[in-house]
This record gives sequence, structure tokens and C-alpha cells, in this order.
Amino acid sequence: MTTLIKNQDVRTIAAGILATRATAALPQTATGNIFTVSGGRIMIVSLTGWVTTVMGATATTLSVGLTPTVGTSSATSLASATAVTSKEVGTHFSIGSTPGSALVVGSNAGAPVQSTGHAAWVINTGSITVTTSASDTGSVQWDLIYIPLDNGAQVSPA
Repeated sequence: MTTLIKNQDVRTIAAGILATRATAALPQTATGNIFTVSGGRIMIVSLTGWVTTVMGATATTLSVGLTPTVGTSSATSLASATAVTSKEVGTHFSIGSTPGSALVVGSNAGAPVQSTGHAAWVINTGSITVTTSASDTGSVQWDLIYIPLDNGAQVSPA
């Protein structure tokens, strides 16, 4: 039996395009870029993180932001700071349903987190960033599902 529609095709049709940033260490008491939006506006359908290396015991918070390349170019909060201290491998993070609300952090690897679903947010070109409050161990893989709003809009891992 031939499969005409593959899993990734179903996701793209139902939700949007997937951009994945390979696992990387968190920035150390700093802000780091995770995705670059170029060519026009996009609608964020879902932005999730997945812990791939355990977070250390140092008290650390993580927030997600956007630094646009248009307008005043001032940073905007996509998800406000939430504790990620000692999170185990497999724990998920997600932006909330309202821009600037607290980062949703699973209690452990078995805990589900809700993604924004189809309540898409429109954002301009720029950098999607993460900011930590302390220097800590831990690595996260980030997945962004988006729909191009303008012709030529695209997302690439930073």
C-alpha cells in the first residue's frame, strides 16, 4: 500500500510549516537568538521547547521575546520569565495563549504542555530570542510552527 500523504504533509496542511532549531545550550545570563524571521510577517501557530540536557540546580528563569527589524525595533515579550531550574530531559516549554503571558513549563518529562494551537500571533520580521536570568547548564531544542502571512516570509534557525 502506498502512502500518498506523509506525516509532515498532514502537519503542514493542518497547522503550518515546521522550523526546528537543533538542541543548544541556553544562553548564560544573556539573550540569545533561536529563530530569524525574514521576508515578511508570519503567524506563529506554536513555539515549543524540549529539554535535551538536564537543567542545573541554579535558580534560573527563561523568557521568550521578539526583537523586530521594523518600527522602533524594541524587544517585545512573547512569554514572560518562568523558572526552569532542575528540569529533566524531556520536559516541554511553550508560549502561552496570550502574548507576554508566563512561559508554560511542564513539571517533568511526563507532563504535557498546551501549545497556542490555532490562535496564531502575527509578528514582524526580526529575531525570536530566549533570555535566562542566570548561568546554568541545560540544552533545549526549539520547534516553531508558522504560517507565512506575506509572500516570501520564512523562518530559519538562528
